[in-house]
Amino acid sequence: MDLEAGHIVPYRTFIFVWITLMVLTLTTVLVSRMDLGPLNIWVALGIACFKSGLVIFYFMHMQYERLIFRAYLFVALLILAIFIGLTFFDVLYR
Repeated sequence: MDLEAGHIVPYRTFIFVWITLMVLTLTTVLVSRMDLGPLNIWVALGIACFKSGLVIFYFMHMQYERLIFRAYLFVALLILAIFIGLTFFDVLYR
């Protein structure tokens, strides 16, 4: 793989991802106004993880990286999400 070569992505892909991010942001706002009890944090974290995945995959061109690098990044983000979730779980039951 030539690391110096650029990747041409159609504008419609970026527009679609941007619209998806706006819809997910609206979903986050709407869910935050619902009373889901302890699930509010988990739903918000799930939406945030999905949004960050879209940004990393499309806008940062992670789709063109090697599989092992993508797997390491996914594992690191998953561990981060687990630690943040467990922190909220600890605060919830104090």
